[in-house]
Amino acid sequence: MPRGMNTFARHCMSLALLTLLCEAQGRMDKARSQEESRAGLLRRVKRGWVWNQFFVLEEYTGLEPLYIGKLHSDMDLGDGSIKYILSGDGAGTTFTIDDSTGDIHAIKRLDREVKAQYLLKAQAWNRQTDRPLEPESQFIVKIQDINDNEPKFQDGPYQATIPEMSTIGTEVIRLTATDADDPTYGNSARVVYSILQGQPYFSVEPKTGEVRVSLAGMDREVREIYSIIIQAKDMGGQLGGLAGTTVVNITLSDVNDNPPMFDQKLYQMSVLESAPVGSVVGRIRAKDRDIGINAEMRYSIIDGDGRDTFDISTDPTNLFGIITIKKPLNFESKASYTLKIEGANTHLDHRFLDKGPFSHVTIVHVSVEDIDEPPEFSSAAYYIEVSEEAEIGTVFTTVSARDPDASNNSIRYSIEMTTDLGKYFYIDITSGALMTVLALDREELSWHNITVLAMEMSNPSMIGSVSVAVKILDVNDNPPSLTHYFEAFVCESAKAGQLIQTVTAIDPDDPLGGQHFYYSLAPEAANNPNFTLRDNQDNTAWILTRRGGWSQQDQSVYYLPIFISDGELPVQTSTSTLTIRVCSCDVEGNVMSCNAEAYHLPASLSRGALIAILACIFVMLVMILLMLSLRSHRKRPYLHDEEDNVHENIVRYDDEGGGEEDTEAFDIAAMWNPHEAHLVGKQRQDMLPEIESLSRYVPLACVGWPGSVCVGGDSNVQGYVLSKLLEADLDPCAPPYDSLQTYAYEGEGSVAESLSSLQSGCSNTDHEYDYLNDWGPRFKKLAEMYGVLETNNPPMW
Repeated sequence: MPRGMNTFARHCMSLALLTLLCEAQGRMDKARSQEESRAGLLRRVKRGWVWNQFFVLEEYTGLEPLYIGKLHSDMDLGDGSIKYILSGDGAGTTFTIDDSTGDIHAIKRLDREVKAQYLLKAQAWNRQTDRPLEPESQFIVKIQDINDNEPKFQDGPYQATIPEMSTIGTEVIRLTATDADDPTYGNSARVVYSILQGQPYFSVEPKTGEVRVSLAGMDREVREIYSIIIQAKDMGGQLGGLAGTTVVNITLSDVNDNPPMFDQKLYQMSVLESAPVGSVVGRIRAKDRDIGINAEMRYSIIDGDGRDTFDISTDPTNLFGIITIKKPLNFESKASYTLKIEGANTHLDHRFLDKGPFSHVTIVHVSVEDIDEPPEFSSAAYYIEVSEEAEIGTVFTTVSARDPDASNNSIRYSIEMTTDLGKYFYIDITSGALMTVLALDREELSWHNITVLAMEMSNPSMIGSVSVAVKILDVNDNPPSLTHYFEAFVCESAKAGQLIQTVTAIDPDDPLGGQHFYYSLAPEAANNPNFTLRDNQDNTAWILTRRGGWSQQDQSVYYLPIFISDGELPVQTSTSTLTIRVCSCDVEGNVMSCNAEAYHLPASLSRGALIAILACIFVMLVMILLMLSLRSHRKRPYLHDEEDNVHENIVRYDDEGGGEEDTEAFDIAAMWNPHEAHLVGKQRQDMLPEIESLSRYVPLACVGWPGSVCVGGDSNVQGYVLSKLLEADLDPCAPPYDSLQTYAYEGEGSVAESLSSLQSGCSNTDHEYDYLNDWGPRFKKLAEMYGVLETNNPPMW
């Protein structure tokens, strides 16, 4: 029999004994109660039920219902008149009762870990009266535990981290396993821990579940992750107990226990001499087996002849050293540099200083590579002042550039065209002397910013440039003039000595001491009786009246010449005329009218006058339109519209032709000989063509060009074409394009005779085109097309 069944049997025997003891105690209490009643003692009447609580083992696996206990009332005489009723937790579903005997059975499998006890109610009823014999009472059915649950780790698998090189006994993690069995009953829930995998690196405390380091000197760089298996067993670890396991993954974190080290003792690098300051030359790294902040580095140049020329910094990852240019390089001055660089850890762990030193040194050799550099000017920029009166060809400065390379090639100078669009300057290509080639005018352009280029003769792609700022110095070469008051007015009521205008002057020149203008009347107007001028000595002047009694009828306009001079040498002068009008003013001096007299036109015209004017306008318009129409008809070209602008004479009919048998549509003889067209005059009687050929009715003219011959009358096609060409050339209204017109006949006077294919059907022989060479230059193109051009004959044009 299995060990579990023996335990269950022992529990059943214990329960039976307990039940018997309870029944015996009940009978003793009953007998004691009866005796006390007989003795007449006054006591509380006890309930006639015999129960308190029942115990039953969990996980019963028998086929028959599990007997729990028996209910019995004192009123039950065994005659079946008492009926027992059960209610409460699980009544009817988990527990049943025999209503006649009061026996209670469990009909379902009980699990203490699901429900540890049940609260039930019982009552005895009279079957005949269907009334309760006793009040309802409660009792408890407790489920007794058996070891049917193994310990469990609720949060597994577990992750833990400890520093590498931890000492023995260092706590890694504390584990706790839970057992669902009753901890108050036996050893079912007493758990003991042990390690199944992970020795000799780790161990576990049997009672507390603490995992500790059991091996010193574990190195992350050798092994970083460890997986151990921990077991939890109940029954105090005894044989037969249930067990559960979990996995603990332990990671060793890094500590700075490894010094950095460069891969090479000497690094070779190179950089172009043209590399700008701040350019990266290269990068180096001192490798560290540690990771994270324990591998971060700080680099520095501790020695070498390049300490002032180069610099080193750490990249954003704090792992690499970046070597950069600190000062400009020049191959001709120094071709190589040596740097002694140290790399050191930035975070030290004082527990492992004995494993140091945590720094390393290497040598970096930097070679400067020569390049063909453009010429360099002796100055970064030039500033020159030139007087605007400088003569053409004046050399005002000389720029100088040289080839910085060892070859020291020859230099040629030029001015960049886009910076001297006016071409005011010229530079000598060999000496660099700048000179003027146009007159300079400060008032037109006061600054010239030009760029001078220096090019190597041996390598034209090497070009240096420099900016030359040319300031044009002022010379007093412009006369002053009135600003903008060229017209003034005087009221008819003005008195003598009255101010009528304040004048000012402007001068394009810009003297160092500022502008100083002097005003006076021109000599021819100095003694005029009407106006006088007062110089205010502040670059302004007043125009005053000398008399009163002004009248528009006497004189409406006065012209006053004003003489202006500046105060610089050489003195410049000018004379400006001020126009003064006599005006009618109100009492406040506001101008009302400056006209000598006002003319009043009639406010309206009569109806007859208006009709006459409109009729005249209408007649004029009609005449203009008629003239335009006559002129357009006289100058109308042969091609009237787009529909007539064709290269053939198209004749349209409203009926369909009869094919080759239809000889009424056209007279083919007229196509062979134009003379017959006028003599025969045969036309269809049933239909007239919409457009007739104009060529039959155009008279032919003999063009009197030098050397031309007029032959053949109206059969002279050449003369006809030439006459039309001359007419088109002399006609100003002719279209400005060549017009090619074809005709439905061929001239008899042509030396080529008929080229039509209408009569070619009578001959089956191949045509010979050698005669095209005899027709002259007009048929040269046709002879080339038929391949009979005589290439040995010289051209005739």
